[in-house]
Amino acid sequence: MNSIGIVLGRFHTKEVEEMLDEARAVAARRQLRIAAEVWVPGSMEKPLAIKRLLRRDDIVGAVALGIIERGETEHGNVMGHAVISSLINLQLEFMKPVGVGILGPGINPSQIPPRTRPYAAAAVEAVADLLASA
Repeated sequence: MNSIGIVLGRFHTKEVEEMLDEARAVAARRQLRIAAEVWVPGSMEKPLAIKRLLRRDDIVGAVALGIIERGETEHGNVMGHAVISSLINLQLEFMKPVGVGILGPGINPSQIPPRTRPYAAAAVEAVADLLASA
């Protein structure tokens, strides 16, 4: 059974815990073992945590879950683009899939609840699909 790691942002803990529940369910259905669940402060810390997981021989892929909510400045947009770009680069550097289940950047609070589970599911499904096609 392939093992993956999941990195979670704790800034929106309640919502991200819902995402984690869904990620666990999809991983089990797709016969992926979750070898590590790493909580970090927010999205900026996700690339380093993902890199640490991808360096492990027992981890064949990773998933990043979290939320970058709309703010009053462009900080969230800039951060979101930097984080996504970093995650894509890590995927290519390690040749291991990284599923991105980060809501936003720029998501409004009312948009979060209906998207938590679908985004988490899609991120795990992406990793599973890439592993299956390798």
